[in-house]
Amino acid sequence: MKSRVVDFVVGIFIIAALLALLFLAFRVSNLTNFGNGKYYKITAEFDNIGGLKIRAPVSVSGVKIGEVATISLDSNNYRALVSMRINARYNNLPIDTSANIFTQGILGSNYISLSPGFDEANLKAGSRIETTHSALVLENLIGQLIYSLKSDNDGSQKKKNEKGEGS
Repeated sequence: MKSRVVDFVVGIFIIAALLALLFLAFRVSNLTNFGNGKYYKITAEFDNIGGLKIRAPVSVSGVKIGEVATISLDSNNYRALVSMRINARYNNLPIDTSANIFTQGILGSNYISLSPGFDEANLKAGSRIETTHSALVLENLIGQLIYSLKSDNDGSQKKKNEKGEGS
């Protein structure tokens, strides 16, 4: 009889530990939000979103206030249309707020940073952020650097050849 009680208590402990691990896995992976669930959606258009993904953080001054809900392509102007879910506690963002896509660290994931403006009117559900700044793609920056270095080398080589120093 005593061994059954011990087995039952051990079984309950193992089930509780597995549930705690499952809860922790969902929280760390950000697959679910166990917050109050009250959000409003706003949208913004970007020329280039880089590696921005759904559920990427949306922050103001480094404080997470929401997440990216959907990403689609506007078929009229071929720009990326990003829909963001903003926590209802932050319903006082001015209408002239701007959105930037930044990278966490050098090779980290992308996120959206909102910079509030100074207008008296606030963003509401369904509002669109008009001022956006696209992601800086590391590959493009490296390509531009290599091109400018190559152009500088070609220009200095031509000057040497014109002066007769290159031969």
